[in-house]
Amino acid sequence: MILLGSTGSIGVNTLKVAIRFSLHVEALVAGTNVKLLNEQIKKHNPKYVCVATKEFVKEVEHKNVYYGNEGILEILEIASSNLVVNALVGFAGLAPTLKTMELGKKLALANKESLVVAGHLLNCKEITPIDSEHFGLWYLLNGREIESMTIMASGGAFRDTPLDELALQTPAQALKHPNWSMGRKITIDSATMTNKLFELLEAKWLFGIDKLDAIMETKSLMHAMINFKDGSSTTHMANADMKLPISYALLGKVDEQILPPVDLCKAGSLEFRKITQERYPIWEIKDEILKEPHRGVVINAANEIAINKFFAGQLNILELAEFTKKAFRYFENINPKSLNEIFEIDKEVRVYCNK
Repeated sequence: MILLGSTGSIGVNTLKVAIRFSLHVEALVAGTNVKLLNEQIKKHNPKYVCVATKEFVKEVEHKNVYYGNEGILEILEIASSNLVVNALVGFAGLAPTLKTMELGKKLALANKESLVVAGHLLNCKEITPIDSEHFGLWYLLNGREIESMTIMASGGAFRDTPLDELALQTPAQALKHPNWSMGRKITIDSATMTNKLFELLEAKWLFGIDKLDAIMETKSLMHAMINFKDGSSTTHMANADMKLPISYALLGKVDEQILPPVDLCKAGSLEFRKITQERYPIWEIKDEILKEPHRGVVINAANEIAINKFFAGQLNILELAEFTKKAFRYFENINPKSLNEIFEIDKEVRVYCNK
């Protein structure tokens, strides 16, 4: 395989699955964590390696080192592997997604931003998502007529914080996710519920479903639910560990136990909560973005800028969501018809947000 984002949480777990099933890793693409990358190089002996910028190349203990976005695209072109795992973070993952699909390689996609900003322009039937919620929905499909789909949310770091204290919370506190170990951006997106907004958009494109919603399940044992036309509902439960959806994405079929099964007696009880706008202001635009999903490029770009401002101390966690909503309202008349327009709108939104 070619692994994009090897030093992130998805990348690290993908390499664990690769070892377990003796899968060869032809290329490792990382960002700036050269120390971990060098450890991965020793263990997996890839043919190609890529880092974020030219300055890091000399630190990498490998003879075939590429760098930057162009380096990623070149590796995709020259590598012989037919499987690409795209676990890059943010809008930067879109170009490799497009290149992978252009080359006809199998795409296992953990870069949700690709679908959020360009799902209407991608052949989603050719994409295998790496996400516990979408894996759960796929796992539940049985050919019966579907009424609606629901995905679960943990609630993030501030699900129990008093509402009048939310604005006082620091980035360090926002990164303390109660259930999952994830990367920096997705953990903040979890705290604001933006991550779940993105996952609803993903589900819309992946499954062609309009009736979608999300609720909170605080233990992260239940990941998805499908309501069928006949009135029955089925749910997908699994312990919180990404190696299960990763294994299916890499292998297609899994015939051995990846995780220990959920022990309901040990779990005791499950708690479900409604996602409210008071705690998660971004939820105000949930119905609107699902009706106009082509505007995903706006909320993605604005959110990336807002997160940078949050870490710089320029916004609090509530203002982060308001910042994104303001951009969403400003760019209300966009409807990109091509991938070139996607890139142009992304730039325009970032210029607006940086002002």
